Amino acid sequence: MDPVVRLLRDLVAIDSVNPSLVPGGSGEVEIAERIAAALRVAGLDVQVTEVETGRPNVVGLLEGRAPGLTLMFCGHMDTVGVGEMKAPFDPIERGGRLYGRGAQDMKGGLAAMIDAAARLAVGGGFGIGNLLVAAVSDEEYASLGADALAKEYTAEGAVVTEPTDLTVATAHKGFEWVEVETRGRAAHGSRPDEGRDAILSMGRILGRLEATNTRLVAKPGHPLLGTASLHTSTIGGGREFSVYPDSCRLQFERRTLIGEPLDVGLAEVQTVLSELGREDEEFEASARQLFSRPPYEIRSDHPICQALVKVLRERGHGVEPTGMSFWTDAAILAQAGIPAVVFGPCGSGLHSREEFVELDSLLTCRNVLVDLARNFC
Repeated sequence: MDPVVRLLRDLVAIDSVNPSLVPGGSGEVEIAERIAAALRVAGLDVQVTEVETGRPNVVGLLEGRAPGLTLMFCGHMDTVGVGEMKAPFDPIERGGRLYGRGAQDMKGGLAAMIDAAARLAVGGGFGIGNLLVAAVSDEEYASLGADALAKEYTAEGAVVTEPTDLTVATAHKGFEWVEVETRGRAAHGSRPDEGRDAILSMGRILGRLEATNTRLVAKPGHPLLGTASLHTSTIGGGREFSVYPDSCRLQFERRTLIGEPLDVGLAEVQTVLSELGREDEEFEASARQLFSRPPYEIRSDHPICQALVKVLRERGHGVEPTGMSFWTDAAILAQAGIPAVVFGPCGSGLHSREEFVELDSLLTCRNVLVDLARNFC
């Protein structure tokens, strides 16, 4: 068995569900220990740092014999919850694929970058330049790990090894989380003159948010990312059958494009609330932004992109730049002055009941990262 497959099996077998997403989730402590051990065995200088209690980052350094450029490989250790998956932490190989929670998102990319570093170390490392291998916490929620990493380390280029089907991803969308509350008046269900229904008020907002999304997806999109979008995520309100609900809360997500403000979703829903308030003087609602992360794009002619394209072309792979619909830690690295490209193996099942990575692509990804490090540094 190839070492990168063996390592991936070990990583998938470890429960690293993000506890900020799923109360009681195991978090990253155990998987961080396994990654740190692999990097130390490979000969890297390894630091394990808690960014919050029980939420570690692991960073391994492979130093060259002379100063030069520093390349960073970066991937996250946490996963989303397992939902109704059967045996999510039992890595199963079938038909050239490895199945299990996190196999695609993104323990495949983690295994590829760790084993690439191990091969480089065994091969004598670098004459010039350095390699940083960073495994970070909490990407699936607030990216605490990447925030902490970017404050402590820097590099002239980075590869975030999220799954891209072995394409060079130079852009990805951002996102914004917004909460809306409508306020009504509690009253006995038999007394409509005394009550005001906060849930029905939210229904009016929902209809206009649907219209907002329809307009967004009808607009011309970004050449690599397509259109912006909006979807409702959670909703709740009311007390019991015979009581007019005095409150209803809705949370929605707005996926954003290059050039859009970080509070674009909040602004859109505030426009809706203003319109409804003018139409009905008793309408009462408010909105607030909970969290946002920016979209990201790097020039396709940036040295880190060109170095990756060169390796892929030499190996006979496609080199046209692509965009990812999901968000990645590349945006955080870029904000800290670390230019990043996204590149990782093939697979399917992001956040779904059946998740897998294609093993041939895993080996290819590892080999490309080895060549990239030698060429870039």
